[in-house]
Amino acid sequence: MEKFKRLQALFVIGIFFMLMFSAYETPRRGEGAQRELSLGQIGGDVRQLQVALDKEGYDLAPFDGIYGLKTQQAVINLQKEHNLKPTGVFDNKTGKALREVPRRMNEREERAVRSVSRSVSRKDMIMLARVVHGEARGESFEGQVAVASVILNRTRSESFPESIEGVIYQPKAFDAVSDGQIWLDPDQKSLKAAELAISGYDPTDGAIYYWNPAKTTNKWIWSRPIHKKIGEHVFAR
Repeated sequence: MEKFKRLQALFVIGIFFMLMFSAYETPRRGEGAQRELSLGQIGGDVRQLQVALDKEGYDLAPFDGIYGLKTQQAVINLQKEHNLKPTGVFDNKTGKALREVPRRMNEREERAVRSVSRSVSRKDMIMLARVVHGEARGESFEGQVAVASVILNRTRSESFPESIEGVIYQPKAFDAVSDGQIWLDPDQKSLKAAELAISGYDPTDGAIYYWNPAKTTNKWIWSRPIHKKIGEHVFAR
């Protein structure tokens, strides 16, 4: 009986150490696609996920490599922010959403944004973010910056009004104005996209037009030379 108890204790200790080491094991490369992660799983890939989520503002330290309730809730929050089904399972779609989370600006970049932003009124900043939210909230962060950039590029073009407000309220210029979505409250992602565009970052390379090829009914717009595609939108000068 005593021998059986010792064997039982050794078995439990062995299982404990196996779990502990597997939580810190780094997944090998080249072994296929990333596995789906869900509640109760452990491993180095779980720990890497926790680190990545923590960098984006989801407080998950210390990183124990265990997919617990706190990690699951962080994944659910991420999925909600990207209009994904909040399953709490870290699958390929959720992984793509995490990779598209806006990179946090460093102190130097934030100073540049604040400096340039002083030349734009708070009202214009919010209005720009509202259009971005209404027109492109389902797009990646770069796609949202691109929409804001088009509006700003139009203010510098002789073919459009000189002010942000004038560009936005041109008749039939933006669906978000026509259908009232401009009055939805912009989220932090849209605000950051507007700020980054104002700071001078333009992923469209000077575009003054954009549209979704799958949705547009405007035949004239196709006469514009497309030079870039970002997400669901194409961009033209």
